[in-house]
Formats: sequence, structure tokens, C-alpha cells
Amino acid sequence: MSIALSPTLGPNRAQGQSIVSAISLILLLAVVGVVLFITLRSPLKDDIAWLLYVARRWMAGRELYVDVVEVNPPLIVWISAVPLELAKWFDIGAQYVAVPVFVAFALACAWWTAILLRPRGGIFPRPVPVFAVIGVALLILPAADLGQREHLLIAAFLPYLVLFARSLDTRAQGNQRSMIVSWLVAGSLAGLGCALKPRYGAAFAALECLALMRGLRPWRVMPIAAGVTLVGYAGLVAILCPAYLRRAVPMALALYGATDVSFQALLADSTMLICGQAVAIALLWLRRRSLPDVNLMLTLVVFAATSTVICFVDGKDWYYHRLPATVATVLALLLWTATELMQRRWFIRWPLVAACLTVGVFCASSIERLKPEAIEAVEPRQTAVNHLEQIIRAEHARTYLAFSEWIALGFPVVNETGVAWASRFDSMWALKGEVWRAGFDPAADREWPIARWVAHDFIAGCPDIAVVDTRETTKYISVLSAADPAFARAWTRYRPIASFDGLVVYRRARAGCLDMWVAAESKPAIDAR
Repeated sequence: MSIALSPTLGPNRAQGQSIVSAISLILLLAVVGVVLFITLRSPLKDDIAWLLYVARRWMAGRELYVDVVEVNPPLIVWISAVPLELAKWFDIGAQYVAVPVFVAFALACAWWTAILLRPRGGIFPRPVPVFAVIGVALLILPAADLGQREHLLIAAFLPYLVLFARSLDTRAQGNQRSMIVSWLVAGSLAGLGCALKPRYGAAFAALECLALMRGLRPWRVMPIAAGVTLVGYAGLVAILCPAYLRRAVPMALALYGATDVSFQALLADSTMLICGQAVAIALLWLRRRSLPDVNLMLTLVVFAATSTVICFVDGKDWYYHRLPATVATVLALLLWTATELMQRRWFIRWPLVAACLTVGVFCASSIERLKPEAIEAVEPRQTAVNHLEQIIRAEHARTYLAFSEWIALGFPVVNETGVAWASRFDSMWALKGEVWRAGFDPAADREWPIARWVAHDFIAGCPDIAVVDTRETTKYISVLSAADPAFARAWTRYRPIASFDGLVVYRRARAGCLDMWVAAESKPAIDAR
């Protein structure tokens, strides 16, 4: 990546820059090819597979947050409907459209960011090398989590961050009128990125605090565009998806805490990210008076630090939650490194070595995360999910359910086999949350009767195959049997047919589901909704 940012000196400067641009573009195309090969040949990421399923159910007329329960705001479901519709037009699998769409969006944002950086001059004389660096970062750093909300969010935020940094730089004000369209589009795009994960409103707040410290007025075009976009989106949600505010948000607040991890665990998982930010802050301080693009690096560092705080507020140890902070940190380090190389400050060795090593560690870690998918793409292995899919096909199952918090047992299994999923939830996270909350709130089951909802869905769906994850501490079958006697009677018809990797696969007896249907239909309306 440093090659793409290195200067070309001498009389053939233009020719040298063309060579650098060509090499950068070849590198980017190679990365795009590898990423597409791996992601298209390996199983679809569980969260993305679930969202595609939710979008398909929504497009079929099901009510979001009622018939199918998702705790994320509806924008990601609406976005997921786009590749589904395109896949229908081309008559191909949704995965073969969704992944290229996500890659194309990331590259489009990278290209526009590079175009916006060009007027700054310095290390940005031509957009192609910068585009290549940003594009590679947006494709390599997500590893196997390409297409997650956080991945789309950071891609959407990058043009906003560049224009915000320019607003801090009095030397780069230029023609204000010519920038209005860019401000409007960048603000709206960043607002939509924030709509994917509303907690990133804190990033806007942190940046505006920095702007106020620099004497900028708060009623600028770009933050206003972002705010109007968010307000308009909130209005659409209230009109089109009132169940999100009425059901999903309270449910998430009440039950999602069961999947939180301790502060110490979060700290341990975020050690590399925090150390990387510490290096970036130290380097920024070291060059605060001589760094030509100090405002751009400062903006990236502020965004990265705020994003890290949001990760800790989320309380989850999932890698993709750290993606916005990781991408911003790596880009800040690359910016500093490129400036050092441009200014030929080779005699200051340790800061440059620290920057390069930190970037290398981030890239190596991401490649290591991508390695299992790469192996799967080249030489498919017999994983637990593969084995489960084979059983479902061999048993000619039409309906299926997994009693596990692990989403991958449901998705992409359902997407790959075409079976009907016998639940409104993607996994048993909500049931685990009910059990967790009952430990300190005995009345929890009256507010959120998750066990009765899961039992009702099970009886109504009458799955041919059911999987029980015995590795988890929550005994789902016992909890459901205690909550609903009809479930206990229905479960007596299931017999184990396979066991592997802590999973026990059950097959329903061929004979009759009639009394289960009768029991389901006789349940009170609250249990069904």
C-alpha cells in the first residue's frame, strides 16, 4: 500500500505517476478478485443470510418485527431487499448478487472519497492510488464480515469525514457554492450510514464538538443534511414500521443484555484496536505542527475513538462491531506513513516503523480471520453446518428449527436447503434473554413471553427436523416444556437421529401433527403475536 502513496520524482514525474496508478489499480483488482472468490464460494455470513431471509419474508407480505422478529432498524432490511429483487430478475442465488453489491458500494464510496481528497494536493495528486488504498482497506479489514451494517456504515461515512476535515482547514475553503452538492450528498449518505446503527449519532456529536472548538458554526450544510436525513428516516420508520418502535426496541432493551460480555472481555478483544489508536494519537501529536493533513488525521482519530466507545457501550465481543474504528484507525496510520515518505523523513525511524508495524498487524489479523473462509472456498470441509445441511436434504425435510443461540445453525442453513424456518426469531437469543431476565425480574415472562411465542411457532410450524445445541447452558427444551404443556406433548414425537459437535439432531415421527395444530390454534392471541 505504501507504493501507491510514494512520490515519483524527476523529469518523468507524470509517467511515474501513471505507473504508480496502474500498479495500484492492479493491486486493487487482485484484492477484489480474491475477496469475491472467497465470499462467493464459502457459506454466506450468518447475519447477512438472516437479513436476506427477513427481506424475503417482508417482500412476501409478512409484517416486520411481528411475524419475523429483528432488533435492528428496518433500513438494513430494505437494503437487503435490493439484491433479492436483482437476484429474482437474473434468476440466480441471492448470495451471487448481494456480495458484489456490497463490494460495489464500498468501492464507490472509496472512489468518491479519493476524488474529494484530490484538491488537497500533497500526497493526493491523483485519485487512483488513493482509491486503491482505501478500497483495499474496505475489502481486507472486514475479513469474513463484508456486508455487515458496520462495514456499510464506515464506507458511507468516509466522504463525510474528508469534507469535515476540509471544513477545519482554512487553507482549503475554496469556492463554497461549488461544494454545496457534495455537502448535501455526503451529509445524506452519512446520515443513512448512521441510520443503520443509530448509536453512531455519537460520532456526529463528537465531530461537531471538534468543529465548535475550531470556531465553526453548527448550522453548516453537511451536518444539517445528515440531521434531516435521520429525522426523515425516523419518520418513515414510525409510519411504515411502527412495530419497530413498539416491539423491537423495548424487546432489545429488555432481553439483548443476555448476550453482553464483561468489560474485561471487551478490553481483551479490543487490545489491538486500542493500541493502534494509541499509536495513531502519539504520531498525530508528534507531527501536529508539521503534518500537512493534520485535520484529516485528527478527524479520523476522533471518529475512531468515538466508534470504540460505541463498541464498549454495545457490550458485544463481535469483531464486526469494531470495524468502523478499525478502518478509521488504519487509514489514519496510512495517512501519516504516506506523509512521512513524501517528506522523506527517514532519519526518524521509530515512529515510521511503529506506524508500518501497526498497519501490518491489522492487515495480518484480518487476513487470518479470512483464512477459514479461504480454505472453505478452495477445498470445502465437512463442518457442523455442512453436516446439518446434508441431513436435512437426506431426510427430505420441509420445515426445520434449531434450539441454539448460534445463528449459523439456522442461517445460511435455511437459505442453502430451502426449508421453512419454524420460528419468528433467528435463533434462541430472545429465549435466553427471557431466562436471563427472569433471574432478577420474576415478572419478565408476562411482559415478554418469549417461551410461549417460541413454543407456539414450533407447534404451528411442526418442524420435520429440530437441532438442540447441548453446548449451551440454557436448557431450551426444559424451559419450553415448563412454559407450555402443548410443546412438551409435541416434543415427545421427536427422536434423535444424529449427534455431532455438541449438536443433537431430532426427527419428527412421520405420523400426524393434527393435535399440535389444534393446540396451536387454541392458544390466546397474545401468544401468536
